[in-house]
Amino acid sequence: MTAELVRGQNHTLPQTRLEIRVSAGTPVVAGATLGDERGTVRGIEWIAHPGSPQLPGLEVSQQAAADHRLAVDLEALPTGAHRVTVLLALPVGAGGPVRFGAVPAPFVAVTGLDGTEIASFTLTDLDAESAVSALELYRRQDVWKVRAVGQGYAGGLAAMLADQGVTEPAALAGTIQEAVTRGLARSVAPPPPRTPEGDRVRHATGSADHRPTAPPAPEPPEPLTDPAATGPAHTAQPHTAPGPAAAGPAAAGTSAGGPINYAHPRRQHAAPPSPPPTAPPAQPGQPAQPVAGDATGWSMDERLYNQIWGMFEDLARAVAAYRSAVDFAESRMDQELDRALSDPRNRIGGAGDRAREAACAKRDELTSRAREALDRDLAQLAAEAAVVEPALPAAYAGWGNPVWHAHRIPMEIPMALRIGDLHLPERTDLRIPLLVRLPLERGIWVDSGRAASEAAALMDTDRLRRLAMETAVAHAARLLAVYPPGEFAVHVIDPAGSAAGPLAPLVEAGVLAGPPAAGPGGVASVLAHLTRRVDLVQMAVRAGAADSLPPDLDTGEQLLVVNDFPHGFDDRAVTQLRYLADEGPAVGVHLLMVADREEASAYGPILDPLWRSLLRITPVADSHLADPWVGHAWTYEPLTVPPGSRVLEQVLAAVAEARRAAGR
Repeated sequence: MTAELVRGQNHTLPQTRLEIRVSAGTPVVAGATLGDERGTVRGIEWIAHPGSPQLPGLEVSQQAAADHRLAVDLEALPTGAHRVTVLLALPVGAGGPVRFGAVPAPFVAVTGLDGTEIASFTLTDLDAESAVSALELYRRQDVWKVRAVGQGYAGGLAAMLADQGVTEPAALAGTIQEAVTRGLARSVAPPPPRTPEGDRVRHATGSADHRPTAPPAPEPPEPLTDPAATGPAHTAQPHTAPGPAAAGPAAAGTSAGGPINYAHPRRQHAAPPSPPPTAPPAQPGQPAQPVAGDATGWSMDERLYNQIWGMFEDLARAVAAYRSAVDFAESRMDQELDRALSDPRNRIGGAGDRAREAACAKRDELTSRAREALDRDLAQLAAEAAVVEPALPAAYAGWGNPVWHAHRIPMEIPMALRIGDLHLPERTDLRIPLLVRLPLERGIWVDSGRAASEAAALMDTDRLRRLAMETAVAHAARLLAVYPPGEFAVHVIDPAGSAAGPLAPLVEAGVLAGPPAAGPGGVASVLAHLTRRVDLVQMAVRAGAADSLPPDLDTGEQLLVVNDFPHGFDDRAVTQLRYLADEGPAVGVHLLMVADREEASAYGPILDPLWRSLLRITPVADSHLADPWVGHAWTYEPLTVPPGSRVLEQVLAAVAEARRAAGR
């Protein structure tokens, strides 16, 4: 569980071999100083910087970069070193920004060697500062901790070094900047801004060594929003997302100019351990053959995750270009007809008819060319999807993928989990997996209302509610199956006991934290238990005393499945549920609600923040999700278990067996 720190907050480090990952959005200099018990730097031999990047137990980058990975081995530090301070500074004379207030807030994360985040800190509220002490690792009573610092210096690197007690800080700052200048030719640029076309650069166009790379940055917002629940989609634009220009005629023209490329630059990474697979050379005049994992990343799972992101964006832009071209063709035809028919002489004889025919012919030609470009791009994306889908790990795969039949409970959680598919009406068989990051950053609401979609309106109410609960059970099973044994618990609130049928697979497998809670007493008991957990973990995190948690407290991730809300909930229970939705995700408590929003309207606007905080999905296909770039209405297709398949029961049996083997 990652601790998201604020200035001055500390957190205990569970291990001594660490990585410190920096993502700044623009090239910065990263360094570190060692301090004694009083925090004093004893000399330049205790400073790691681009000109001298290695010290015992510490290694930093040799150049300015948008993203860095610093290696730290706290047990290998020199004798007397009790503190490691991570420093960031903007390069001098590089033609870039001169103050941190002009760049995105830098993000710093402390991770284990396996990439698992331990603590993170976003350096906000910087303005005129050109150097900043980001965070420090310090030893207190033989226990190492990390503290978020965020102290900026308008005087730059020299002022920061002087504050660290360095003698002749100006000379050392000059030496560091000289080393940075020598390395600028090798500097790692931030991810390039998206062009309106959104093309991905092919591996075939150049060596992977020439592509900009960077380590993982904090994830952008989820690619989809529900306008009905969260307001306009444009409020959730990722930092690399293009503006509305993607839907203009220029985009249409570019889309017609060439096929989609496959190398996806969204999450750039510094020199992955091994290069991603490359497509075989394309025949002259033929598009490159897609390859699964053809994106940057530190593992195949991350490459596939990034590749799916790229497919989603490419499909959005290709369709936007086509729709824009069609609108442009229609508008141009209308303008030409208006000009032609505004002259009274053209209304006599066949002049008007000829003008109308000519305008329609131009419209048809433009539309046909746009459709040809769209079909070409869609065909390439379909070919890519056909290659990617069979290569997906279980967490990214649908229930029909054979990988689930050979699934083994993992020892670490994956990057993301698939919760459905997305498609657009231009080609409904081209499905893009909808992935959400793990641990969950927000809860999920399965809408069981008949007004949720056109398909739901035609369905019997009882059938729809059963489908909604079956959807929730399937998602809970997937979460249990991708977490290590005992690190994920599922609680169920079913006040009226109406979901006994859909809940049977979870109950019979014995994978629930307890029997489904029924009645007002059961509702109150489960909510009180989870609320107490949130309170205790929050207090422990804020106090830096994670080791003081009660021994009976389950520190694993928790999922609360609520059926038929608001039945069985009084005002206190509603308040507790809102509290869990707001505060729970940060400390590992997540919400999965099955409810009809119209039925819950009796509580009035008090529940609006609850609905807005959840990702709404439906048990039947519905086009309610919008992307943040051009606002397409994407059709969401829920994941379904193939008819007659026992894969869900097999997966839950594997979860139960893994728990028994682990003594959980």
